[in-house]
Amino acid sequence: MVRTVRLRKMGGSIGATLPKDLADRLHLEAGDEVFVIATDQGLLLTPYDPTFDKAMAVYRRGARKYRNALRELAK
Repeated sequence: MVRTVRLRKMGGSIGATLPKDLADRLHLEAGDEVFVIATDQGLLLTPYDPTFDKAMAVYRRGARKYRNALRELAK
């Protein structure tokens, strides 16, 4: 889905207003945080934290390595 969004001056920043149908489709509401990622093709706007997958991979390695200690701590 390609949509045109006009950028507006908002204080010292530039903001964009998402159309209501698009915000509803993505389950976004006023006050929600989204992440803007600069790619070779342009900007990617996503509600998903791009660093979350990396953090989960680190957690899984640690949980696997120390599973016995974690099991004992959980008692």
